[in-house]
Amino acid sequence: MKEPALAGRARALKLILTDVDGVMTDGSLLLLADGSEAKAFHVRDGLAIVLAHKAGLRTGLISGRASAVVARRAQELGMSVVRQGIADKAKAFHEILREQALEAHEVAYLGDDLNDLPVMLEAGLTAAPKDAVFEVRAQAFMVLDAAGGRGCLREFVEAVLRARGDWERVTGVFAGQA
Repeated sequence: MKEPALAGRARALKLILTDVDGVMTDGSLLLLADGSEAKAFHVRDGLAIVLAHKAGLRTGLISGRASAVVARRAQELGMSVVRQGIADKAKAFHEILREQALEAHEVAYLGDDLNDLPVMLEAGLTAAPKDAVFEVRAQAFMVLDAAGGRGCLREFVEAVLRARGDWERVTGVFAGQA
């Protein structure tokens, strides 16, 4: 059982980072006739980011693609780290560690494809959606029950907050307890 190891890793966290396409979305790219693109984000993932912030965690994303839609969603959610159009995610990860004054074990990362592996090899806690590529699922500390774009970020954040003992406190307002 991974609960004790999860609790220890979760308590050390200060930042949760995620990939976008295949994690926050199902990986589909909708290219519109006017040259713009559209993406569908799961609303529960958005609430998970809000809850992570209520628990004192920072959040952010590292994406291989650059998209105005992603920038807008990150801004709406108050994500403090936004890196788009990144070819070398390991380099971006090290820059983020330096800028945020963090150690790798203080960062969680959720990824789904091969370009996420360099970050997953270093982050303190890692997860993959159930439909991630084999190599990523094999490297992940947790393989989630939800697929990319189907609430996997929510599932991951909820597991982290429960392991830290923060879940009831940050969700109490919805149950009339806060």
